[in-house]
Amino acid sequence: MRRRSFLIGVVTVLAVGPEGALAQRRLEKMPRVGILSPADSDRLPIFEGFRVGLRDRGYVEGRDIVLEFSLTRGDYAALNSLVGELARVPVDVIAPVGFPATNAVHRAALAIPAVFVVADPVGSGFAASLARPGGNMTGLSLGVEGQFSGKWLELLKESAPQVSRVAYLWNPANHGNALSWEAAQRLAPRLGLTLESVELRDPKDIREALAAISREHAEGMIVDSDAVLGSVQAQILDFASTHRLPLVSVFKEWADAGALMSYGPNLPELWRYAATYVDKILKGAKPADLPVEEPTMYELVINLKAAKALGLSIPQSILLRADEVIE
Repeated sequence: MRRRSFLIGVVTVLAVGPEGALAQRRLEKMPRVGILSPADSDRLPIFEGFRVGLRDRGYVEGRDIVLEFSLTRGDYAALNSLVGELARVPVDVIAPVGFPATNAVHRAALAIPAVFVVADPVGSGFAASLARPGGNMTGLSLGVEGQFSGKWLELLKESAPQVSRVAYLWNPANHGNALSWEAAQRLAPRLGLTLESVELRDPKDIREALAAISREHAEGMIVDSDAVLGSVQAQILDFASTHRLPLVSVFKEWADAGALMSYGPNLPELWRYAATYVDKILKGAKPADLPVEEPTMYELVINLKAAKALGLSIPQSILLRADEVIE
């Protein structure tokens, strides 16, 4: 026992010796990026995309840059307090993930620059304009989400012509979601669809939201783009599968996980590009002078396995337009 204690003591001394102190000083001098997210893991595809983007610009995590992950694991109320904790670290740049985290950073009005990837940042108040964001935040826009909701409805109707009642799951606290819902309402009658609004502000209320969909006898589902909705993806997809509801959403990750299809921007790729903004800011650029960019390409992903389980035959016209078909 005494020998084992002695060896442990030696290791401890070495860890805090001259080399350890040098490594600690080097670590303290590295630029730090605070990542604020409601996620429960720092190994999600969007974070891997961000790491790849940093490596593309010469930053290797732990060698040239430190990523400070502040993850709330679904606790959205904790986002506000974690913003303050990142400011005290301190970090050089904050990268909020999703609308709730971006909103928390915006409300905090910190002097720390922030890089976002969010829908309709101008309408949400995060940027004065795309060309001149002003303030201390910039990044990438997912677009004005109203441009997607009509496409989701069209794809759902083309793929499942028998569907007439559609549950539209969205977060009314998200400005982009509100625009999408308004656009969907305008288009739905022209497609012969009746929309049922199902709101979800807090992931804890997912059971009530799904129960409402059952009561409305929905025959299909649209799930909008929002971090709250994404945090309960598994429950939503399990419900859709159990009730045999074709589901369309925005990101590829939904189709990969079992949704009928997705149409929208590639989120991991956008986060990969967001690293460009971080690099520019670390080199002295001001967020106010960095225009907010929008994706120029959107991808359609079709899950034929899900279609088969639903007894649907996807029209060839849609298959030919698909960027990826999951067999």
